[in-house]
Amino acid sequence: MRLKPGFTLIELLVVIMILGILAVLISGNFFTSLKKGRDARRKADLEQTQRALEMYYEDKRAYPTQAAGNGFVFNSEFSDSGKIYMKKVPNDPVSGKDYKYVYDSTNDGYKLYACLENTQQVLPYSSVLTPEGGFTCLTNCFAQDGATPISCIWGISSPNISP
Repeated sequence: MRLKPGFTLIELLVVIMILGILAVLISGNFFTSLKKGRDARRKADLEQTQRALEMYYEDKRAYPTQAAGNGFVFNSEFSDSGKIYMKKVPNDPVSGKDYKYVYDSTNDGYKLYACLENTQQVLPYSSVLTPEGGFTCLTNCFAQDGATPISCIWGISSPNISP
């Protein structure tokens, strides 16, 4: 009697397990890439906002002293006396909330903060990241699940405040 050619049940299960393991490995790298991309956008947003603040400083010889709510200077548009410095102030790509703006009245300067998802980020400096009031995580910075807080580990300051 001749058997029909085919795969046994064990062979099929082994192949399915191998494919499952590969899918998990590939998806892990994919989500890490998404986090790094969002972090790159956060850094670029802070740099763009920094340029707008410097243009404001060139006109007024001072930085904005107040922030709207918990966030940045002017909710959707950064303008003063009809001059627009930023058409739309950027927000965090995940939460949609404003980046943290802290005015330093002693030095007439500012500090901008963003919460990064990649906690293994190599930081270029550390002293500028210690905000007044001692907070280490912004109250409005959360992971995609909306519950897990993300540490505020990235900041930019005005040129007159040493990092």
